Amino acid sequence: MHELSITESLVSAVQERINGEVRSITLIVGALSGVVPDSVRFCFEVCTKGTRLDGARLDIVEVPGRARCRDCLDEVEIADRIALCHCGSASLDLVAGEELSIKHVEVVV
Repeated sequence: MHELSITESLVSAVQERINGEVRSITLIVGALSGVVPDSVRFCFEVCTKGTRLDGARLDIVEVPGRARCRDCLDEVEIADRIALCHCGSASLDLVAGEELSIKHVEVVV
């Protein structure tokens, strides 16, 4: 489960950069990133035990996969990398869905 190492990195990055008590973290996870949000939520509780992030809330914003068709130029939502545009073309450029980033950290002042 690579979500454990991702979550450990998340917790470490926040602790290195943020002084004070963290109330919440908002994480952006793309549907095509290969990261399972529920696994990150579980790992977050485990990884924050005994740290300054213990008790912090983890909010995850899931971004759907989106691609632009090279043939008709429409943008379509896709569930995986093997997809077709509604026009039938498989010539797609990925425009969203691979995200994995910290969007927001709320700190108690």
